[in-house]
Amino acid sequence: MIASRAKVGIVAGALIVFGIAVAAYKVVGLDLPLWPGESREVWTIETKVSFKPASGPVEVDLALPSGLGGWVTLEEHFASSGFGFSVFEEADGRVARWSRQLLEHPTTLYFKQQVYRARRAELPDMPVETPDPPLLEADQQAAMERFVADLRERSSSPATFTALMIQELRRAEPSQDAEFLLGTYSDAPLRVMLDVLAYVDIPAYPVRGIALQDGRRRQTLSTLLQVYDGSDWEVFDPESGQAGLPDDFFVWRQGNGAALRVLGGRDSRLEFALVRNSLSAKTVVSMEERSDEFALLDFSIYALPVEQQGIFKGILLLPVAAFVVVMMRVLVGIKTSGTFMPVLIALAFLQTTLWVGLAIFLVLVSVGLWIRSWLSHLNLLLVARVSAVVIVVVLLMAALSLISYKLGVDQALTVTFFPTIILSWTIERMSILWEEEGGREVMMQGGGSLLVAVLAYLTMSVPVVEHLTFNFPELLISLLGVILLIGKYTGYRLSELYRFRDMAKMQ
Repeated sequence: MIASRAKVGIVAGALIVFGIAVAAYKVVGLDLPLWPGESREVWTIETKVSFKPASGPVEVDLALPSGLGGWVTLEEHFASSGFGFSVFEEADGRVARWSRQLLEHPTTLYFKQQVYRARRAELPDMPVETPDPPLLEADQQAAMERFVADLRERSSSPATFTALMIQELRRAEPSQDAEFLLGTYSDAPLRVMLDVLAYVDIPAYPVRGIALQDGRRRQTLSTLLQVYDGSDWEVFDPESGQAGLPDDFFVWRQGNGAALRVLGGRDSRLEFALVRNSLSAKTVVSMEERSDEFALLDFSIYALPVEQQGIFKGILLLPVAAFVVVMMRVLVGIKTSGTFMPVLIALAFLQTTLWVGLAIFLVLVSVGLWIRSWLSHLNLLLVARVSAVVIVVVLLMAALSLISYKLGVDQALTVTFFPTIILSWTIERMSILWEEEGGREVMMQGGGSLLVAVLAYLTMSVPVVEHLTFNFPELLISLLGVILLIGKYTGYRLSELYRFRDMAKMQ
């Protein structure tokens, strides 16, 4: 017994020291900030251009961002294996060009950059030119005249005209003329908006960019409208009609120029993967320059593709949630339904927010238990019964999403983040426990699971925890050592001390 404890102590001590030592090296040697407050918000944007070959030579032109709106580019990296590559200037900005004489299989090209917003700045003015009137059929012309006349009657300036136009075209039930225009344009609201503005001689240009959301994969370009109101240029969101350049919008291209041109290819797609990091500009540049020199000791995951970085931001929080479960079960003595079910529920809470997640969980489990009690009267085999519960849970999630969508409660749409199989097994276990131990035991284990899940969620939501796990994943080795030490604990749990409090008074 003593030998076993000594072995665990030695192994755990070595793991703790190793993890802390590597983290200390990264702070001192690589200049990584230990606390998130010491740095600015840096976005890593990975651009993917995928396409299939057609016939003849291949030429791919990608318009590059040029620091509009106060954004500053720290680093740029291009992947051009097997392609000729060059960056050149055009009238409306820089362009990256990949070229190849022959291509036989689908290909993906990569462009990776790290950017941060140094200041809030307005977009530069565009040339004030009278737009060319749109080419319209007779029925389109009539609908356009009526639509424009109604907007002019209710507006007082180009800015108010634009805001009213967006509201009319985005209404759930647009007017007949608006609906007709949207239908004849193949339901392309932005094209309709630009043609309406051109019809009334209001200069307007699209502003393409990326709506920044941490961890998003397969993001596509969004488009804003830049409209001349007679004296200044103003930006409008074509979805909501709100004026102003959003803080979380990274401007990629301003004007009518195409963001991507592919010659000799087909089915081209332009997608983005995003990750937000709390790092200083100096640190990011230093890591990029010194990554080869310190490859054996730098355990950061910045060298991974951005899609995988976004996934790992969530995965690296799992050991922290597991540590909370170990603490609550081994040291406190709280019972849970399943060992690590609270970890998965806590991960779902990260996506749904706490109160919405609790409500969804309680609704699903309560209704699932009621239906499971009915299934028990059918005397089904275990596999068939659990499979039936899985189907019921999926149908409940679909019904909850549909009902919440009809009621306009968008938060409940995040029900899809709950682990379906885990919920099904939880309902099955609770049902069996109810039959064998009674409702009191079910409430204790269910309540304990929720309590541990909430504590794990609160711990994972702390910005310092997210920063440390992502930038110093080697600290998880130290956490492993701590868990090994706790695993040898055989003393009283806190709940047992409360349970036997009367015996302590007798002594």
